[in-house]
Amino acid sequence: MLWAGWLGCVALFVWCWERMTQRTIWAFVWDAPNAAADIGSRAFPPRWSYMERLWAPLWDTINIATLGTLLGIMMAVPLAFLAASNTTPSRLILRPIALFAIVATRSINSLIWALLLVSILGPGILAGILAIALRSIGFIGKLLYEAIEETDIRQVEAISATGASQGQILTYGIVPQVLPSFYGISVFRWDINIRESAILGLVGAGGIGAQLNSSLNMLAWPQVMLIILVILGTVIISEWVSAKVRHAII
Repeated sequence: MLWAGWLGCVALFVWCWERMTQRTIWAFVWDAPNAAADIGSRAFPPRWSYMERLWAPLWDTINIATLGTLLGIMMAVPLAFLAASNTTPSRLILRPIALFAIVATRSINSLIWALLLVSILGPGILAGILAIALRSIGFIGKLLYEAIEETDIRQVEAISATGASQGQILTYGIVPQVLPSFYGISVFRWDINIRESAILGLVGAGGIGAQLNSSLNMLAWPQVMLIILVILGTVIISEWVSAKVRHAII
């Protein structure tokens, strides 16, 4: 059975490889190193004078990530408490609904959300903010409800023994235990959203991605290189800020 399983895996790999490569134009593949070297030579040096046109889109990107994260947190926290088995008021109705909402929002990529929202709301940063928020709901909600379910039951029992109400048990027995996880999850998601919001402009959702898309369409490779460097620098700074904030609050 073990050898049959390995043989099946090899056969599946060969079949997938054939399906993947049957429409591949191999002449382009063999010429890829030359094409990459040609584009690289055209992209250097970056067009530093173009930086003055990137400050506003970069600020939009940061706003999309920050506001989208905050909006996602506001919607994810109630869903997390409804989805956690030890805090939900209804395991038969509300918990499955909350779990479905968390899974559904987490299953769809933010770029797809942005495509849908741009079609509905039109291009702009509002579509980007909502796309980031919807994507963040599933991520924050899943990790948070798992943290709620892993809380120490002994603290809850101790507070219950004093005659505390359900609201007091939640406030003093569960929330203090999950706050460190909540802070860490929120900051980590903001760090991820900085990366994701940088490309939403490719589908019209605002931010620096729109400048990248227009530069690519014009084959302005020095501008493309500058935008890539700006995105890289922004991600590095957001990673540093995220690490410092998590270290300070956790």
